[in-house]
Amino acid sequence: MTQPTSMHTIDLKRLPLLAAALTAAERGWPVIPLHPGSKRPAGHAERACPGTGRCADGHRTPEERATTDPDLIHSAWAHRPYNVGIATGPAGLVVIDLDPVKPEEPEGAPDGATSLQALCERAGQVLPNTYRVRTARGEHLYFTAPTGMRLKCSANRLGPHIDTRAWGGYVVAPGSTTPDGTYAVVHEAPVAELPAWLAALLREPVRAAAVPVQVQDGTKAARVALERECAVIAAASEGGPNGRNNTLHRSACKVGRFVAWGDLPRHVAEQAIQGAGESTGLPPAECATTIRSALDWVIAHATPREAA
Repeated sequence: MTQPTSMHTIDLKRLPLLAAALTAAERGWPVIPLHPGSKRPAGHAERACPGTGRCADGHRTPEERATTDPDLIHSAWAHRPYNVGIATGPAGLVVIDLDPVKPEEPEGAPDGATSLQALCERAGQVLPNTYRVRTARGEHLYFTAPTGMRLKCSANRLGPHIDTRAWGGYVVAPGSTTPDGTYAVVHEAPVAELPAWLAALLREPVRAAAVPVQVQDGTKAARVALERECAVIAAASEGGPNGRNNTLHRSACKVGRFVAWGDLPRHVAEQAIQGAGESTGLPPAECATTIRSALDWVIAHATPREAA
């Protein structure tokens, strides 16, 4: 008997994944290829973008490259046995991702499923019957996104080990396999709409419009510095090293030296920076504490003007 060729072997690995991609696309869920056996999107990263082809007008993210076109899907999965990713935002989905407890966490720490159950009990709510997928380490609960609401991904906002995937993210589709295990449908139910009470918890806080700062008191250099730093604060994004509170503290420190030198009244600086901080959605009390701490420290340790 003739031995099968390596191409036949590749085809056998590819076909179930191609079927998984086509099944998702038939549901109207745009898909992207993920590296074989991985959760990472295939294709080039933004830093390595050649600026040609589909990226001729700028780098296209995996979410922007996602497709439901059967021809494009056949073409992609003809090359390699890619895992399948579903671009949740374009698919109109919000997927709740329940993860297990990490090995380094203390005994008795809640996993994602336990955290979600506790959240429902506190809210006096029961989740609707919906499409569920067993992941390599936990479970995905699929919901349709609320009409007119563009929810983004979140991490631990609903509770420990509960993440959500919506705009800006993707999930690994059933039929895919990673070293940790296989993704498989465990409840083939219609996808329910995300409950309103969960949508409310996931909604991004509305930021107050930043009011342009026009400072009358102080020297020209101090006024310019204050206006510039207030603009920096108002544009700060949530979370990470450049997050809102860190930016607020850093900018308050920069303005603080002008207060220390007598170039800018302290109450003028505090009032302007407070308004900029609150415009990002930070609580007023948190803004006031951060600003006071920054200004107190700078005033006590400011370098004399001659040495600055």
